[in-house]
Amino acid sequence: MPDLSILSFLQLAVGLGLLNVWLLRARSATDYRGGESKTLREEFGAYGLPDAAFYAVGALKILFGSVLVAGLWFDLPVRAAAGTVALLMVGALVMHMKVSDPPKRSVPAALMLLMSVGIVLLA
Repeated sequence: MPDLSILSFLQLAVGLGLLNVWLLRARSATDYRGGESKTLREEFGAYGLPDAAFYAVGALKILFGSVLVAGLWFDLPVRAAAGTVALLMVGALVMHMKVSDPPKRSVPAALMLLMSVGIVLLA
């Protein structure tokens, strides 16, 4: 069983958060979608990104979210996974700015960025 440290909490929060968004809520409307989008796929379209970006970003977020969670039990590259997630979250923040979203819509990406940086610093 993993220890109950701040690092473990951050890994779970970021990892499960990513998996929730990409595997369970990808087709659900939320208050945080960019532009007027109702789904993740529509959100990438609102940002002017090609379909390939949707699949590439999704694959990376699912992969590294899984690494962060499994890294609680196995020796995995948690720091590299969190660093990549942090870069993806910077990209998400830039995309929200690109479509002039209100600041509220950037809160989840900003929190994920901060938690990912925390993992990089603590791992």
